[in-house]
Amino acid sequence: MTSNNWSLRLAHPADAEPMQAIELAASKSFLAIDGLDGLAGQPGLPVERLQSYIRKGHCLVAHVGDAMAGFLVSQPFQRDLHIWEMDVSPEFQKRGIGAGLIRASMIDARNAGFSAVTLTTFRDVPWNAPFYARLGFEEITALDAHPRLAAELALEADNGLPMDRRCAMICFLD
Repeated sequence: MTSNNWSLRLAHPADAEPMQAIELAASKSFLAIDGLDGLAGQPGLPVERLQSYIRKGHCLVAHVGDAMAGFLVSQPFQRDLHIWEMDVSPEFQKRGIGAGLIRASMIDARNAGFSAVTLTTFRDVPWNAPFYARLGFEEITALDAHPRLAAELALEADNGLPMDRRCAMICFLD
């Protein structure tokens, strides 16, 4: 399908399995990144965890026609909305769907009274930190001011992610 028409909606618990399939398909992009190719094809967020996040009311899915094209999973943490995962199916990438999911999440967060949107990501992967920076996120360099994010990065290191390539990012909402 060559159309750029797509739509967004809040995720429903039944969306968890298709979200898992999109995460798996999107992970194959890591095959092209030196030192991160081992992430390709790794299991993503479990269905039960996805459904738990979805029930909190801030997760989004994008559709092109009847096909789920992408999703964003987030969770409230006091005054922040934290993005756990955002993926677009490879056949629907380069259409603005990922940026649309992020922007919609920022609007949702602002409307819900959050002061910021946060995430952790790879600083040197083109569709990670550079992508988020173009959307208004900035890398957090003073992690002592953000203990929750510092703890998340430490957990990621414990799970084998290379800490020299990971960072936490924040977008303050006006």
